[in-house]
Amino acid sequence: MDTILIHASQSGRRTRALEYGAHLAARLGASVTGAYVHPSMLQSIPPLAPPDLVSLVLVNAKTLGADADRLGVEFVEWTRSLGIKHAAWHVAEDYLPDALAQIGQWHSLLVVGHDADFAWGSPPDIASLIFAATLPAIVVPAGTVEPRAAGSIVVAWNGSAEAIRATRAALPLLKQAHKVVVLMGERRHTLREISWNPGLDIEEFLRRHDVRFECREFDADDDKAGTALLEASASLKADLLVMGMYGRGRFREWILGGATRQVLEQATLPVLMCH
Repeated sequence: MDTILIHASQSGRRTRALEYGAHLAARLGASVTGAYVHPSMLQSIPPLAPPDLVSLVLVNAKTLGADADRLGVEFVEWTRSLGIKHAAWHVAEDYLPDALAQIGQWHSLLVVGHDADFAWGSPPDIASLIFAATLPAIVVPAGTVEPRAAGSIVVAWNGSAEAIRATRAALPLLKQAHKVVVLMGERRHTLREISWNPGLDIEEFLRRHDVRFECREFDADDDKAGTALLEASASLKADLLVMGMYGRGRFREWILGGATRQVLEQATLPVLMCH
């Protein structure tokens, strides 16, 4: 988590995601990049449009760019006041998933906001951004501003590759947390089971990295797993939920697993996801 990319969903104001991501970067001693992406205004102009409409679109595009540039200057100055040594701001005119896929290659973590006013704010759309960026991502719900300095973290564990990657990505946060609870769900089996002796498990991994933790059994029906995870996180007063991000079949960007969709729809705490 040494290079954090934060998606800015608004051009004229500092969003929750920007605030959360910047505070997280300051806490971890990471560099940070804010990125605002907007579609091409000219592509929205119909063929043979009247000159007045073309002129209006161009004026709006110029205003949008000016607002984004001004926010960028404020963002860099503000992050430096938090103690962040390296901060940057980028504005792109492109299809959002493609832009995040490109800039994501330079970063180790993506922070996105769950913003109902944002065109990409629905669970499938947020998921498509995470899949496109190919990065571990923290989804920040409305109302969350600053991560606690040493909070409580819940890890949803089922032994899957996605859960392993999410746990590994969250390691810097797990090492700082004052409380880590691993919810031990039903283990996912692959088509070919390999027997390791000794076994490969999360407990050994966390001990190796000096993470203090406790394990608790977690049992929920598949169709209610996401809701149950959030209820368990709330009862534990968690500041962050760590979980694998699951899809179904080849087109997982559009067809999310039930637990992933429920968490994206219902979460009131930040969620670190990895696919």
